[in-house]
Amino acid sequence: MCMASLDETDIEILRLLSHDARRSYTDIAKEVDLSGPAVANRIERLQDAGVINRFTVDIDRTQLGTGAQIFVQVDPGHSFDTLRSRLDESDAVEHVMVTAGGELWFNARVDVHNVHPWLRSLLEPADKAEYTVTLIDTIEWQPSLDGTEFALTCTECGNTVDSEGQSEWFDNRMYHFCCSTCQRQFEDKFNRLKEGV
Repeated sequence: MCMASLDETDIEILRLLSHDARRSYTDIAKEVDLSGPAVANRIERLQDAGVINRFTVDIDRTQLGTGAQIFVQVDPGHSFDTLRSRLDESDAVEHVMVTAGGELWFNARVDVHNVHPWLRSLLEPADKAEYTVTLIDTIEWQPSLDGTEFALTCTECGNTVDSEGQSEWFDNRMYHFCCSTCQRQFEDKFNRLKEGV
């Protein structure tokens, strides 16, 4: 199934889900002037296309007494992959960002009296990693789809995928292509990589 472009209704459905991922199809249908089954079909299409990767919950950890919110900027040096894995595995770390300059930025919730010992243990063996810690007062997440383009991008060349485009599954992930040539080129590269060429 090809999903060549997103229309305004798709964007509105995404906006509604980003504010409440548990919102019912019936409730969304009223907002976008569709039937419940039509909304369900659109959401399934957005999932198949890889636009929606998962549904999640936004937990107010202050209600759980889980420590202070900190923001950390780290220049990990040579141990980037090791540190990235540790951040992904840490229960205290909530968001990880990688800058174009190769720094790791993340926010976490930790006991305010043990920030530096916790960071030193997290950064081992990258004990020479330089970092900056900022104590956060409040964080407000406001998902926005403003300015979102109503089209998918070709995986191979980066052009916009229009109604002539194609979509194909490779290793449980859907990729989008503007034409059959791009799809063949991507498939050839993908197969060579899998074969280890």
